[in-house]
Amino acid sequence: MRDDNKRRSDDKCKGKCKCDYRGGMLGGMPMKTMFCSVLVVGVALSICNVGHAQAAKDGVVLPSATGTQTETDEYTRYELLAPETASFKIYYEVTATTAGAKFFYNPIRKGSVASDESVFDAMSGAPLKFEVVSGAEAKKDPLMARADEGTDYIKVTLARPVPENGQGRVVIVKTYKDAKSYYVDGKMIVFNRPLGIKRNKVVLPVGYEVVGLTVPSQILTEKDGRIAISFMHAGTGEAPLMLKAVKDAQTGAAAMPKELTAAKSWEAPFVGESERARLSERAYQDRDIVYFLQQPETHSFSLYHDYTEKRPGINGYANVVRTGSVASNPSAYVLDTGEKLKTEEMSGAEMMASKINAGETVDAKDRVVVIPFPAAVKAGETLRLRIAETYTAPVSYRLEGDELVFDRSLGRPRNAVVLPSGWYCTESAEPATVSQLPDGRVKLDFWDDRPEAADVLLKAKRRLAE
Repeated sequence: MRDDNKRRSDDKCKGKCKCDYRGGMLGGMPMKTMFCSVLVVGVALSICNVGHAQAAKDGVVLPSATGTQTETDEYTRYELLAPETASFKIYYEVTATTAGAKFFYNPIRKGSVASDESVFDAMSGAPLKFEVVSGAEAKKDPLMARADEGTDYIKVTLARPVPENGQGRVVIVKTYKDAKSYYVDGKMIVFNRPLGIKRNKVVLPVGYEVVGLTVPSQILTEKDGRIAISFMHAGTGEAPLMLKAVKDAQTGAAAMPKELTAAKSWEAPFVGESERARLSERAYQDRDIVYFLQQPETHSFSLYHDYTEKRPGINGYANVVRTGSVASNPSAYVLDTGEKLKTEEMSGAEMMASKINAGETVDAKDRVVVIPFPAAVKAGETLRLRIAETYTAPVSYRLEGDELVFDRSLGRPRNAVVLPSGWYCTESAEPATVSQLPDGRVKLDFWDDRPEAADVLLKAKRRLAE
């Protein structure tokens, strides 16, 4: 299977050090090597030289919502059907995040005719009950007070109420017929559809190749030989996608992709990533990491990290702590149910002797934080975890004179860094979108759609008002 979330070495590491991540989980990915450094409620206790009040100001803010329907981690896969049908099949993965929600409402896009709907619980793979309701009917749910009365919705009964600070993950499958979005233009087929979801994949019909594309995307080949494009759209608004294709690509056995290898680029200026890692689908990788910088004098940051385990037989998660760094206060829980999980620290040798199958071997000398699962993952099931910890890394996070410096290579496609309270960003080497938390702290989001790591270098200074 493709190594969808393999960690990429940066030019500083030369591939030798234990960087943030060795790998990921989705689609047979190897394990992550740095144990993510996040904190939950007790973060202030682990931070030296900072008062309790200041530490609380710089604490972790977990995503949560009440009062209205909210969602996250949306990903859509479009499979274009025969051009004369003007139809395409949609696989929509979405996560409900409103605590206590028992239902999820998915709007049916105006101008499209939906059919062949089915809905599944992402954790168990079990089918879920659903019905199509009007906007007026949807508004009767207190969480949907702002529903559009002119829109129909797929109303999904969740497998379980969304836990506090947890998630309800569903997969909605449906077929749309929309001649304005998918049509034939001479010898070309055109998929012309602005997409509001931030992560998307479009699979062409058999025998078609891409000849026009308005949104920068990966071009990949499916296991059955069909060509696909995949992209992440980090900016505001919709991605103005127009995809054009013609039918002159190979079909059958000649179209099948060769198995990807561990061979590395011959011209990389450092130890590069494998072919398998470079051609994994970035948009589908499901790790979300948010770093919360404490005051720079502490050299500490907390973070939470969400990921999904899909590999049958895996019954635990292992994180190798990077040499020269200190991790503390690990915690973990299942986002689907809210169940808290035990964490154990052991040597690599002890882990190898245990019955915990984390999907990757470790060095006997490593220090490993291990999280046993309630049960091994079964075929067709998934498990989504949130891992939290505090991390201290004086080389990566420091104070130079009056300037805060955060210098760290981030290997995932979706990363965020929250500045400590009282600080504003003066420089960011990597492009970022910027927002503020309710408490006024600045958050920078780094969506990296390239195979190499995001080499984040942030500088900040204190606000005058502080």
